[in-house]
Amino acid sequence: MIAAAACALSLALTGCNPDVPMNPSFPLTVADAEADLDRMAESPIAADRPIVVAGGYADPGFVPGLLSRRMRDLTDDDAVTIPAQFFLTCSFDACRDRLIDAVERAAPCDDPAWTTEVDVIGFSMGGLAARYASRARDDGGKRLRIARLFAIASPHRGARTAGLAPLDPRACDMRAGSAFLADLDESLAGEEYDLCCYVRLGDFMVGEANAAPAGDRPWWVANCPLTMAHMGAWNDPRILADIARRLRSEPPHTTYPPAPLPSDVPVSDP
Repeated sequence: MIAAAACALSLALTGCNPDVPMNPSFPLTVADAEADLDRMAESPIAADRPIVVAGGYADPGFVPGLLSRRMRDLTDDDAVTIPAQFFLTCSFDACRDRLIDAVERAAPCDDPAWTTEVDVIGFSMGGLAARYASRARDDGGKRLRIARLFAIASPHRGARTAGLAPLDPRACDMRAGSAFLADLDESLAGEEYDLCCYVRLGDFMVGEANAAPAGDRPWWVANCPLTMAHMGAWNDPRILADIARRLRSEPPHTTYPPAPLPSDVPVSDP
């Protein structure tokens, strides 16, 4: 206990700065992001379509519930926000069915092949669940029609910690090199939605480079002091400000192409 407190005090005194390093393709400070979120909350702009928030692994609904309310505050009080949690599901088929059922209850659609078109914010495993729910199904069932998918710390190339739950089929599917991830990547080229990926540096649970599909990069930000890079990413003000701007059809803070991760940049000799 004393050691943990000493470590926390040491980090605070060394002035850990969540704005360093600064991403050249995402040049937004925490303070500016918080100010922008305040601006959006004071000046609502309606979202173009319902907003689905898909939660992560083992989350009983905490993140989907809070983030759904936050997005409604940042867009419009009348916005349709749809929280979806996958607690106690045992497969990605079950995650898909639960996600589609949530959308059908909140925004029913008569189309037998597709749900109502939605924007999705997927945290961690939720990003993969949304991608899977949009794919063509062998049983011909209804698919999730996505306009934009905002994936926060999602293990598109696998999760570094997926091996810690060897008996869970979902965890096995989230291992790097799994057939499940290969199938998702194979179908990605034919998908019509926009995919925006975000991550915080130091994400040891997923791995920074794993937070975007092969051949792509996530928009990254430095981790905030005294917080877990992965578990706190869904509430990072910089990431939320960029997503909210996009939902409000405002110019985003991010620019294309996403900058390389700091670990990918060669260090020159002095």
